[in-house]
Amino acid sequence: MKPINLILANNLKLLREQRKLSLDKVAEMTGISKTMLGQIERGESSPSITTVWKIANGLKLSFSSLINEPHSGTVVVSREEVQALVEDNGRIRIYPYFPYEDGRPFEMYSLEMEHGGYLSAEAHIEGTEEFITVFDGEVTIRVDQEEYTVKPGESIRFKADKPHVYHNSGDSLNRLSMVIHYSGS
Repeated sequence: MKPINLILANNLKLLREQRKLSLDKVAEMTGISKTMLGQIERGESSPSITTVWKIANGLKLSFSSLINEPHSGTVVVSREEVQALVEDNGRIRIYPYFPYEDGRPFEMYSLEMEHGGYLSAEAHIEGTEEFITVFDGEVTIRVDQEEYTVKPGESIRFKADKPHVYHNSGDSLNRLSMVIHYSGS
C-alpha cells in the first residue's frame, strides 16, 4: 500500500490540475502557504490532519477524497459483491451497484420486485430526477397524483423531488434499472 503522503500528493495535484487552479489560488482558498502546498504535492511533507481538513474545506471536497487512492477508471461489480436492500417483507430487493460518490452526481441501482411489491419513496433533494428502464414484468409509478405503467423495453424519467410510489402491477417478477441523478450536485 502506498504511503498516505504520496496518495495525498497525487490527489491534490490531480484535483488542482482538473480545476485548472494555480498553487497561489489554492493557497488563497485554503489558507495554506504556497510553499507548503508545493511540498505536499511533491510528497515531501506529511501534513497534519488539520492541514488536510483546511485543504478539503477550501477546495469544497471531502476529506476522504484527498487521502484515499482513486479507483481505477474501470470497475467491474458482480452481484455477489452488492448487498441487497430489502423492502416490503422481502418482495422488493434493491441492489446499489454504483452509489453516489464525489464528482459523480448519480447513483445506479438494479431492482427486483415480486408480484404485488410496493415501495413508497420520500422526496429526494430538489432537482433530483430518476431514470428507470424495465427489463422484465411491469411497474406502475405514481408521481404528482399521476400513474404511469412501464412495460419491458420501456423507460421513464421523472422529477423525484416529490414523493413517489413504485408498484409491481404485473403478474410476474419485475426487473428494472434505476439511475438517480442529483442535479444540484
